[in-house]
Amino acid sequence: MQSRWIIAPPEELNGGPISWSEICGADCIARLLLRKGFATNEEIENFLRPRLGSLADPFLLPQMDKAVARILAALDRHERVVLFGDYDVDGVTSIALLSEVMRAYGGEPDLFLPLRVEEGYGLSRESLERCLEQHQPQLLIAVDCGTSSAEEIVDLGKRRVDVIVLDHHEPKVALPDCVIVNPKTDASSAFHYLCSVGIVFKLCHALLKARPNDGFDLKTHLDLVALGTVADIVPLIGENRTFVQHGAREIARTTRPGLRKLMEFAAVRPPIFAEDIGFRLGPRLNAAGRLSTAEKSLQLLLTKDESEATALAEFLDRQNRERQEVEKQTFLAADEIIAKEFDPARDAAIVVAGRGWHQGVLGIVASRIVRKYHRPAIVIGIDQSGMAKGSGRSIEGLNLVKALDNCADHLEKFGGHEMAAGLTIREGKIEVFASAFRNAAREMLSDEDLEPRLRLDHELELAQLNVDLLRWHEMLQPFGNANPQPLFFAREVEPAAPPRIMKEKHLVLRLRQRDSHRRAIFFDGAIEQLPSAPWDIAFRIRADNYEGETLVELQIHALRQSASID
Repeated sequence: MQSRWIIAPPEELNGGPISWSEICGADCIARLLLRKGFATNEEIENFLRPRLGSLADPFLLPQMDKAVARILAALDRHERVVLFGDYDVDGVTSIALLSEVMRAYGGEPDLFLPLRVEEGYGLSRESLERCLEQHQPQLLIAVDCGTSSAEEIVDLGKRRVDVIVLDHHEPKVALPDCVIVNPKTDASSAFHYLCSVGIVFKLCHALLKARPNDGFDLKTHLDLVALGTVADIVPLIGENRTFVQHGAREIARTTRPGLRKLMEFAAVRPPIFAEDIGFRLGPRLNAAGRLSTAEKSLQLLLTKDESEATALAEFLDRQNRERQEVEKQTFLAADEIIAKEFDPARDAAIVVAGRGWHQGVLGIVASRIVRKYHRPAIVIGIDQSGMAKGSGRSIEGLNLVKALDNCADHLEKFGGHEMAAGLTIREGKIEVFASAFRNAAREMLSDEDLEPRLRLDHELELAQLNVDLLRWHEMLQPFGNANPQPLFFAREVEPAAPPRIMKEKHLVLRLRQRDSHRRAIFFDGAIEQLPSAPWDIAFRIRADNYEGETLVELQIHALRQSASID
């Protein structure tokens, strides 16, 4: 779908309460900061240079005091404790972090991950039966799940198992009858943006405040927090920004053999950026949980053995390649169905189903469909028994959980958060659900929401792209959800030389705008024919280190024949 290019108007920097010339040496960066709504110089300083010393009191999270007291009691009484997690990166890093802290206090928690295909997500009855049979816990700590498991937690109570839930998913009407540390259960909480590994970090901080442990340095474990936070695509605001910025430095110098080996296989080298986690490390850690079991990912993060680390990293890299192939074939099959049925003038959402589609790739396929069609998408895989599981991704303007709530009569169960959710449904109800979901999306989304727009942050000339601008640009890192990398715009740019094809699908361009020349990479640019020059380009910038010199490289996001712009 063709996007409408919209450029933000340049704001007036003078006359407000903030003296931008004293803070920032680049007007375009100052305008980007101005749009974030900072009220004081101190807020800007905290954004540009987030400090661990500024982290809030962890006991501000709901029921944190009860969780800390119960865990310390379990440690003192040497109770059997199980850490029950999810199979994604957020869940796996959460379990790894909490287990290392508890071991620093002399505890020996058992670690449990459900089997995605056989047992499903969270505290399912199948996974709980296996967990209880294997470990007979007295205390079960559910991480990255449990908020919607009221019935299952009642049943655990009848079996004399205490439960603590550490989670960030949207609560339903009835909360579990247990200790639950989830900022989304408290409308007044300032920590709604945290994912589960962020909540676990706050719990670990609270444990260390309640009972100091001089032998444990929590800061060095921010590598795990950065991995889970970026991979779970939660907003990189507030303390998440602090976690990821400092955690990226810990990844760069990590002493974990498994993580070092995974970085080698993923060709990730310091300095570490959020995109390295989101597109290289995260998918490899996720791959095992998507196709089979996440046990290997957890082992990789916890192992101290170099040879085991190498074997596990190689396994996860291979699993990721297999996942990519399964994902590709599933997307092609789904897109073939969509091409026959989808009407952009009629349909405000997409629901597509297929028999035998692997559950582990449905969410990634839904994301690709959202990017291509700019519609909320639910992708459903049907198994041999006639039961089906689906995964959904949304667009700005539609809360996926609320939309699914309007269709709850057709579903066996569902859960998630605003932009991503999962569901279980009977095959015979898929058609009526699809109609209900499309209707719900139509009511919740405006025509403007359904129009793809390319939002451009600032117009620059090629002559303005220098190392000083790059330095200020890098201070906005880490980029991600709620803090996207700036998308710049340049008009009437021409090729200074014929494009060079790289890896059969990318283009290396030499661009000219008047007397200025710049090198650019246009990923997937060779797939479609370039329009006639001159061009308007939407681009991002990054450092390109060449023979010891730092240059500004352009990464083309979109390119079109020069035209007027809104």
